[in-house]
Amino acid sequence: DGQATGGQATGGEGRRKPPLAPGLHIVATPIGNLGDITLRALDVLRAADLVACEDTRVFAKLASHYGISVPTVAYSDATQDLAEPRIVRALAAGKRVALVSDAGMPLISDPGYRLVQAALAGGHAVTSAPGPSAVPMALALSGLPTDRFYFGGFLPAREGDRRRAIGEAAGVPATLVFFEAPHRLPESLVDLADLLGDRAAAVARELTKMFEEVRRASLPELADHYAAHPDVKGEIVIVIAPPGDSGAPDGAVLESRPGRERIAWVTPPNGARSGGCAWPAIPSSHGATRQSSARSTSWPGAATCWPSSRSRPVPMPKRQRTPWAAASSVGSRAPPACSWRVIPAMPPARCVSTRFW
Repeated sequence: DGQATGGQATGGEGRRKPPLAPGLHIVATPIGNLGDITLRALDVLRAADLVACEDTRVFAKLASHYGISVPTVAYSDATQDLAEPRIVRALAAGKRVALVSDAGMPLISDPGYRLVQAALAGGHAVTSAPGPSAVPMALALSGLPTDRFYFGGFLPAREGDRRRAIGEAAGVPATLVFFEAPHRLPESLVDLADLLGDRAAAVARELTKMFEEVRRASLPELADHYAAHPDVKGEIVIVIAPPGDSGAPDGAVLESRPGRERIAWVTPPNGARSGGCAWPAIPSSHGATRQSSARSTSWPGAATCWPSSRSRPVPMPKRQRTPWAAASSVGSRAPPACSWRVIPAMPPARCVSTRFW
């Protein structure tokens, strides 16, 4: 007789699947291609007593495609207050509940966090059938470092909130990953380029679908491209390379690495109006010409700060913008006649078109 171990069969016979245990089962679903669903996810969905869906109409298409017939309940941001008690009662009755979102892994920029908390608080088992997710897929396709990354979810819709969120993530020593709506992509890329500079990046859209596209370039180049082609469709993932350094030593320190940009950290003198923040000075050789507000000055004694607004200096009481400066040299270790773009490592002090130290 054939013996089966580890889910594999010998002798031509498969092992009988164990029954699905009671509890909450978090199930990943395809992000575009229905063929990406896992066998285990199908087993869980077919055996579940109830499926909590972000949108029952979206799940109905998946269920119809795979012949799944199971009761459903809508569980979204708008309906969770009503649906959660029903789901918790089902768990308390020993039912097997599956949680799915419209696409990908539930809870990742999708509803579910509160339900998991409630299930755990009730002493119910919580497990997952993993599967497709846009975050690791976009990372893998980006060509950027994947050993450490920060996922920031969707960028805020309001410009001020968005720029604040980008500023908070600017110093994270990891690859950055954000979701974005297609109609906000051009303006978000402008903000990312203004605040993060010439970092390498990738814009991935329509992942796993027929018109899948990954565009790789610097943030300024991507901002220019999507400003000229704003009619973007599909789900968007933005992946951004990590900063060159994560720390800010005192004074000006220039570091050169093969194949990478030189980084100089500049700390303003005591009493400077920058509030004592450290400012990383990054060579602007890749994109300074597109900012006509950048000017030359001596460094660091007569540095001048300008807000960047594509073509004109703008006072900054309403919202903070990236200051720009140019330097003829940075200490004795810097090459002469270098042009530098200055980006704050911390939330910058308000800066207008005057000297800041």
